[in-house]
Amino acid sequence: MAYILSIETATRNCSVALSQNGVTIACKEVSDAGYSHAEKLHVFIEDILQENKICFQDLSAVAVSQGPGSYTGLRIGVSAAKGLCYSLNIPLIAIDTLETLAKKLTVEKGVIVPMLDARRMECYTAIFNAEHEKTRAIQSEIIDEHSFSTIQEIMHLIGDGASKCKTVLTDDRFVFYDEIEFPSANEMGAIAFEKYKKSDTVDVAYFEPFYLKDFMMTSPK
Repeated sequence: MAYILSIETATRNCSVALSQNGVTIACKEVSDAGYSHAEKLHVFIEDILQENKICFQDLSAVAVSQGPGSYTGLRIGVSAAKGLCYSLNIPLIAIDTLETLAKKLTVEKGVIVPMLDARRMECYTAIFNAEHEKTRAIQSEIIDEHSFSTIQEIMHLIGDGASKCKTVLTDDRFVFYDEIEFPSANEMGAIAFEKYKKSDTVDVAYFEPFYLKDFMMTSPK
């Protein structure tokens, strides 16, 4: 019996889920424009375990969103996950944020393109087929009318970066899902369990989030 706690804080959506053998049995999340992850995350973790009568020692592993995404959000999530794994002496599993987002949509044909807003017209993107297998690596790109020009399949665009691209991605190939904005820990359980079974884990001491871009500090206006 493998209980895995999943933590997703890469965007403004702060979420925690508990899964049993790859099936999510509980999830707590809040999407806050103020990024209250530091205040909400540990409360969610304690609540979700108490409500399901699971103690920390029952956990087999902790899964965390590895990025790309918000620098601060990722640091908060990864720090919490590493602390739990170190204190409990259990494995840490890193999950691709865009894969988690892609799992929120099921299609019969075409490709799924999760897009996270990286400000202005830049997005973090990847491409997955209908079986949720990654067919193009994660990259940061500035979206214009020539983006994805080599792909002729129907493209299902999801994430908070997709909606801002409607004015430039006007071809009939593009299908937008405005209701799917952010990744959630709810979809991490199945991915984490497959990694757990293969001992596909990361070093608790040395693991760092995948930021994709360097952190940029700006002065307040």
